[in-house]
Amino acid sequence: MAMNTRNGFRFTPYEAPEQTPFERLFEIFQELITHTSGDFDEAIDWLRELDKEYELTDDDYTIDDFIEELKAKGYIREEFKDGGGEMGDGQEGDEGDGSGNGKISITAKLERLIRQRALDQIFGKLKRQGSGNHKTGKSGQGDEHTGDLREYRYGDGLEHISMTESLKNAQVNHGIGSFSLSEEDLVVEDTQYKAQMSTVLMIDISHSMILYGEDRITPAKKVAMALAELITTRYPKDTLDILVFGNDAWPISIKELPYLKVGPYHTNTVAGLRLAMDLLRRKRNTNKQIFMITDGKPSCLRLPDGNYYKNSVGLDDYIVEKCYNMARQARKLHIPITTFMIAQDSYLMQFVRHFTEANKGKAFFTGLKGLGEMIFEDYEANRRKRIK
Repeated sequence: MAMNTRNGFRFTPYEAPEQTPFERLFEIFQELITHTSGDFDEAIDWLRELDKEYELTDDDYTIDDFIEELKAKGYIREEFKDGGGEMGDGQEGDEGDGSGNGKISITAKLERLIRQRALDQIFGKLKRQGSGNHKTGKSGQGDEHTGDLREYRYGDGLEHISMTESLKNAQVNHGIGSFSLSEEDLVVEDTQYKAQMSTVLMIDISHSMILYGEDRITPAKKVAMALAELITTRYPKDTLDILVFGNDAWPISIKELPYLKVGPYHTNTVAGLRLAMDLLRRKRNTNKQIFMITDGKPSCLRLPDGNYYKNSVGLDDYIVEKCYNMARQARKLHIPITTFMIAQDSYLMQFVRHFTEANKGKAFFTGLKGLGEMIFEDYEANRRKRIK
């Protein structure tokens, strides 16, 4: 006699994945080293404080053991000043001897790992794909089938011919008894045109990015690291330039991102936009765009004589009009600007709306939560169309 069985779900208490003492501390350390802009000593001080409060270590594995394992795995290195016993001088016991002569810094291996972690945190576990696979939503050369069929045209590749549909046409046109296949019978399946994109990411590093007890630079920095890792791994034919703007604007490398800090600066948005457009003018890609992350109003300009014109009180008409002019120039160059505004002040939102209208771009009024997802979605959406 057959037994009646029921299908269902079995619920069990949650069990955390097995982690070694190093793995547990390493997760926390990566977050701390990002917040401290790559300052190893400050990150370890915070880790020791957390250890005192939450008992992260025990007598068998201490913070000092963790530091030694970081060295052994190549995540940190100890650098010595001249005469301080740098490795290779024939002196033993200098590295990690606790003498205090060396300064510990993170290595390129850890910098890459931090970027990968930012990508996982913000964009999720993205799978690597082939080069330049940004769908535009328009037919053209590519390997992503649209499902649409059309007649064969001179120059179409043989790999795009739909043999099933072509044979069907041959049978209909010539009959089964005297089968023949001509060029008129051939049917081609369309593919998606795949675009390449040149992007400039502008990050505001004015003093207001850490005002009012809110750390806004760390989320912006994480987004930049994640976007850089996304492009270099998933879309290697795309280009990403990153620049920061305060009183002036200057480009930074991907390698510098973990160490990015705010400064005692005003916000020279015009300088940032001018540099961004200069960078994009050199790119051969037809698709170009600017992403701007900012939380403050434009409050600074550099005059032709080299002096700075600054005004932090309200919105200065002279500075604002210069910003509008830059937005119009970008529009003439077919460079859309997407502004991610980390502020809720009504008068600043109104400025961004007018700025966006002058450029015919887009604006997102957002807090720190969800910033990365919004940038990712907009970046992906722009791959599916030709930006004009």
